[in-house]
Amino acid sequence: MAATAAALGAVVGRRTCAAGRPDRIRVGAIGVGGRGRLLLDQLPDDAHLVAIADCDLPRAEAYAKDHAARHGTRLDVVQDHRRLLDRDDIDAVIVATGDFQRVLPCIHACQAGKDIYAEKPLTLTVQEGRALVSAVRRHGRVLQVGTQQRSMAINRRACEFVRSGGLGTLREVRVMNYHGSAAEPVPMPGAEPVPEGLDWNAWLNQAAERPFSPVWMAWMQWRDFAGGEITNWGAHGVDQVQWALGADDTGPVRIVPRIAAPNAAVEMTYASGVRLNFVLEKGPMGGGVFIGDRGKLEINRNKIVSNPPEIAAEILAGIDVAAEERAWSDALALWQARQHLQNWLDCIRSRERPVADVEIGHRSVTVCHLAGIARRLGRPLDWDPVAERFVSAPDADALLSRPRRAGFELPES
Repeated sequence: MAATAAALGAVVGRRTCAAGRPDRIRVGAIGVGGRGRLLLDQLPDDAHLVAIADCDLPRAEAYAKDHAARHGTRLDVVQDHRRLLDRDDIDAVIVATGDFQRVLPCIHACQAGKDIYAEKPLTLTVQEGRALVSAVRRHGRVLQVGTQQRSMAINRRACEFVRSGGLGTLREVRVMNYHGSAAEPVPMPGAEPVPEGLDWNAWLNQAAERPFSPVWMAWMQWRDFAGGEITNWGAHGVDQVQWALGADDTGPVRIVPRIAAPNAAVEMTYASGVRLNFVLEKGPMGGGVFIGDRGKLEINRNKIVSNPPEIAAEILAGIDVAAEERAWSDALALWQARQHLQNWLDCIRSRERPVADVEIGHRSVTVCHLAGIARRLGRPLDWDPVAERFVSAPDADALLSRPRRAGFELPES
């Protein structure tokens, strides 16, 4: 398969790079739940949706029927994402599965020579994040992570301002104390019949074997499947912190939970001395409050405020704020990603790295994973962001990965 994937990657690369502006990029989708449908509905005009895959076949067929009614074009529907990746009429894929299901099809897409738009949070564990980065680099793919604030002009300018010393000496960043997921439901649910058309084995992906229950479909709240809000909204908020700190290829060096509790406030320290505190109960879900010698700056999604207000005015100078607000002001504003998808498509053509490259997404969500690990162990931890290992803490290192169910092992490590 490796030789076939390499050959296919070369074909795709030639087709999309020739003559500067090629024909429409042919896209497949893996996962067409709520977020997946929103992304597909926001695809720019220079992309053409060809086929979709979902382990819940009736859900995929329902989307294809709706798509045909709205657009007059037929989508091919498959249940196994590998069948979609085998096609030579697809250049790139949007992977909008659940957190625990995401990395494996992304690596398969790399092997098949496809470029990738992967929803956030990018990973379930630190180990699989590094495996994905390695696969993207090895196969020469373009992977955009769905942290769409990287494509918002106000967020970009604000993070550049902080990074360039606009706040003077930066002392502290405060973010939401995002809560984590629970170990398991109490009481544990009993077995129920698997809904017709759902491939339950594929849905479980790497997670441990268990009988079907509708309880598991609310997967974000359970640790086997997700990190909870610390990796969900935290993937957005922490990404803005990493961006503003110039830490896209690194992370903190020390993590300290305030108390031993599942959702404890956590303090982190970067090598620069800047402290990142997960302490806010109210505030910017998609950003943080940056505190420096010149004052405070709150960065949120497509919005900033400051004390004194002159700081925000300085950042916004030259930005058409009204136009930015219009661009993100429709009913989908909270989840809008059209500009972010456009950056992905442009980079597929140019072969440049996108604004939310795979390494960026991996490093940002790693910070979220570190907070969750420190909470679980309930003690201070030292982190080596180069080796991506804890310092003299084998029990913490053990939480950087987890056993994967047979048949769903990572194909590259």
